[in-house]
Amino acid sequence: MSTEPTGTTQPCDTSMIEFYWRPGCPFCSALRRPLRRSGLPVREVNIWDDPTAAARVRQAAGGNETVPTVFIGEHAMVNPSFREVEAAVRKHAPALLAEARPAEPRRRAWPFRRRR
Repeated sequence: MSTEPTGTTQPCDTSMIEFYWRPGCPFCSALRRPLRRSGLPVREVNIWDDPTAAARVRQAAGGNETVPTVFIGEHAMVNPSFREVEAAVRKHAPALLAEARPAEPRRRAWPFRRRR
């Protein structure tokens, strides 16, 4: 779901992705992982610690504190997938793609390795 906030007093900041989340939210955790791996500049804001952030989320989410909510400049996305965030970055803040420093893939060991 994507909405454009109206009458917001927040400046249009396209220097980073703003990721609004709350503790215990599985949808936030699911989006946080690919955001961190992408290397895109992200500012994470816990809405339970910041009443102004909670108000901004309510404004974007039709009065609800639905998280994750992501802002790219003034463009708001409520509960987006990582692909939707990527597409919005390409459209609203393509300069962020040049700043991205993707994390190196972690090499996982097979947990049930047989020993001989």
